[in-house]
Amino acid sequence: LRARYDLCEDLAGQLVEFAQGVHHDLGVSEDEVLARCRLGLLQAPAQLEPAEAVWVERRLAELLGWPWEEEAESGDDT
Repeated sequence: LRARYDLCEDLAGQLVEFAQGVHHDLGVSEDEVLARCRLGLLQAPAQLEPAEAVWVERRLAELLGWPWEEEAESGDDT
């Protein structure tokens, strides 16, 4: 469990600069950047379970100081 937590925490941290760049350089909204990151984490060969990808998305929002909507999780039907 600890190894999975560390993996997710590391991924969130690594996505901070990327997410900021997409938001600022491309003008993509914060919620769309977060959703795209979550979807990207689930692409094959996915190393994360859907719940873990949502956790990374939520943690990324925290690290960036961006709002995160709980309903974002409902878009994941896996």
